[in-house]
Amino acid sequence: MIRALRVALPPLTAALAVAVLWEVAVRMLAVPAYLLPAPSAIVQAAWDDRARLLAGTLQTAMASAGGLALAVAAGVLLGSALGASRGLQRAFYPLALLFQMVPLVAIAPLLVIWLGYGLRSTMAAAAIVAVFPVLASTLDGMRSTDTGLREIFRIHGASRLATWWKLELPSSVPAIVTGARVAAGLAVIGAVVGEFVSGSAGEVSPLGLVVTASMRQSRTDLVFAAVGLSACVGFALFGIVGGLGWLLLRRWHASAEQEVRS
Repeated sequence: MIRALRVALPPLTAALAVAVLWEVAVRMLAVPAYLLPAPSAIVQAAWDDRARLLAGTLQTAMASAGGLALAVAAGVLLGSALGASRGLQRAFYPLALLFQMVPLVAIAPLLVIWLGYGLRSTMAAAAIVAVFPVLASTLDGMRSTDTGLREIFRIHGASRLATWWKLELPSSVPAIVTGARVAAGLAVIGAVVGEFVSGSAGEVSPLGLVVTASMRQSRTDLVFAAVGLSACVGFALFGIVGGLGWLLLRRWHASAEQEVRS
């Protein structure tokens, strides 16, 4: 508990200091609320519209988490396939870069055509943005597998699938965890951007639609509140991925130490 407080205290103190300076500057300079609302106004707007924002946060969190899960699964499988064959890697790795190069705003209308409005489209948008870091990290992990251990597996007649499952995939765990951490933040970005185009309007609107609707109404305070909540979703996903990664890496290090001792 004390260690967690020591880790959390510096960033919380810095955030509080920025908020105080922001509040003082806005009040002293008399900045119009539609340009830059004070933190107190943002908090008040979030509280007044808490039911709508909470529902929107849950919608965005579902899309982000689902997109991240799809991205990790697809990234590990595609990265493993490319790592298993130099020919496949040369042929398809440049195509995989399209996930990073093509703007999501240009793809989002196609997702609406193919998947319709709502959660499926935003989840797909999140997965498209987040998949490449996992794919690239998996591929790097496959490349860094110990060649001596590969040779031992080959001498003992292990199949290609067994080598991947028992050697290459476990050896890639640290790299995959790193890629998944990067993908966690990107998944939220992809979900919110996808919601600008494909989010479903109605009683429960995701944060992306809250942002666009608030901008049309010149409710900058609500825009900041929605953006802040989307950042909280990103922090939560990053924390979950970090916790799961810690558990996996702990087991990975324990297995590695056991092999060294044996």
